[in-house]
Amino acid sequence: MRGTLGLVFLWFGALKVANVSPVSDLVAETLAFVPLPASFVVPALGVFEIAAALALITGRWVRPFLPALLLHLIGTFLVLALHPSVAFKDGNPLLLTMEGEFVVKNLVLIAGTLMVAATLPPRRKATHPVDAPPVPIAPR
Repeated sequence: MRGTLGLVFLWFGALKVANVSPVSDLVAETLAFVPLPASFVVPALGVFEIAAALALITGRWVRPFLPALLLHLIGTFLVLALHPSVAFKDGNPLLLTMEGEFVVKNLVLIAGTLMVAATLPPRRKATHPVDAPPVPIAPR
């Protein structure tokens, strides 16, 4: 699952960085409230997605990226609230447009991200000197 999510985010991120993503305009319109130009915000999201992908693929830095990735995915649902006419056909929340389907499919990516988080091995405890086994004293 980590590898598959990593591949998806690598692909999505690369498209944003290369400025050929089919959702760049939708992302820019949805994030219009951000006080930065879309020409910066969309590629920056792409860089984040690539970094998250590399963390997922390599297994390094996964823990810090998972909460950020979840927030990123949840943020995609802003489209449904801020641009319902783009997401729903004739204003009907049961009739999704192509853009609406693009957003709603993120429920699967959220589920996959939560599954990866739930199956992470436990953190290794740092050995505290008090917890360390006693050092035997050599006889004199």
